[in-house]
Amino acid sequence: MVNDVSFTNKAVKIAAHLHLPDNFREDKKYPALVGVHPAGGVKEQTIGLYAKRLAAHGFVVVVYDSSYQGASGGEPRLLEDPTTRVEDARCAADFLTTLPYVDAERMGVFGICAGGGYALAVAQTERRFKAVAGVSATPMGEAARTFFGRPIPDAELIGMLQAAAAQRTAEARGAQPAYAPFTPERFEDIDDNTPVMLREAYDYYRTPRGQHPNAKGRFLMTSLDRMLAFSTFPLIPSLLTQPLLLIAGSKADTKVYSDQAYALSKGPKELFVIEGATHVAMYDVPEYVDQAVAKLAPFFSNL
Repeated sequence: MVNDVSFTNKAVKIAAHLHLPDNFREDKKYPALVGVHPAGGVKEQTIGLYAKRLAAHGFVVVVYDSSYQGASGGEPRLLEDPTTRVEDARCAADFLTTLPYVDAERMGVFGICAGGGYALAVAQTERRFKAVAGVSATPMGEAARTFFGRPIPDAELIGMLQAAAAQRTAEARGAQPAYAPFTPERFEDIDDNTPVMLREAYDYYRTPRGQHPNAKGRFLMTSLDRMLAFSTFPLIPSLLTQPLLLIAGSKADTKVYSDQAYALSKGPKELFVIEGATHVAMYDVPEYVDQAVAKLAPFFSNL
């Protein structure tokens, strides 16, 4: 059972789906999960698939479109603001605590791709989340400052910030917003130098396999300053003390981030590597999703 629901992050209305367990009864108490979607994605895509599968294991799961994106409100549209994304997840926890059939002492958070990075980030300071998991977890700030773990030279980062600053000035003077793609927008944009993750992201987000009209797959260029300034990793050793599950494909370009997060964590932790899977294969390829859910369900059942 999936219900259309909403909650707010300050003045922004957040559009959400509430996935309920089979044979749901309002007079029972259920463990609950917040699911965070990838950058450029929406609740109807991979995060919704995982929510449906986890609800079948007895969880109440809320997934939502982040502020400024999808069916949620907020201006400017397609802003990727990591701090707001973290607060969205916190507000989702607020929403869950208002439901009489949710056990507020048994809440967890998980996410996919950038959503996994945001899940790790919010769990550091949101103690209502008793456990956290990331699938193909990709921390936004660290990923923006590196090329799959290899640092981008400072001069290039400064150039990106200068371009964002120039665009802000242009928009302040009346120019139209400029956008950058999270994934290639046309097949013709892919060549031999395109990383596997981006090739497969095109296949997921830009074809009937996973595309959704609300998932634009791009972000405001003026998001860059927020993205580059954000960090997930520095406080993991001291503040991320809840049980941590990281799930990554053995062939994923982004596995490096799960390796790094696992090394930093000093609390209960597990890195589960799915042999043969790439980053995007973890979104919807049945054999890999089956393995991921088979780990996630018992992990969160211990809340």
